[in-house]
Amino acid sequence: QVQLQESGPGLVKPSQTLNLTCTVSGGSITTDNCYWSWLRQPPGKGLEWIGSIAYSGSTYYSPSLKSRTSISRDTSKNQFTLQLSSVTPEDTAMYYCTRGLVAGPNDYDYWGQGTQVTVSS
Repeated sequence: QVQLQESGPGLVKPSQTLNLTCTVSGGSITTDNCYWSWLRQPPGKGLEWIGSIAYSGSTYYSPSLKSRTSISRDTSKNQFTLQLSSVTPEDTAMYYCTRGLVAGPNDYDYWGQGTQVTVSS
């Protein structure tokens, strides 16, 4: 059973960089044809795909967030991370890490429980 767990600060100041880590257990992030994604859901809004990192290490980003987003991985720790720079209060959301079988928005078979991030001074 694959399990994902998000971790990171719950409060970030405007203009700073948000850093979140997803720790994966029960499966390797290098497993063929697996894509590991970050999504978010702002209060009162729908889910938004942020980006994905493939089993190969290739990355894919939402065009609307690409200029501020970086997703990387540490295969030795079986973790992947999200960096979102120059945050504003509009980046306040519940952030989720997921696993899917394609990059980009799709049906995900495993989800983390989510972590709330608030951007405020």
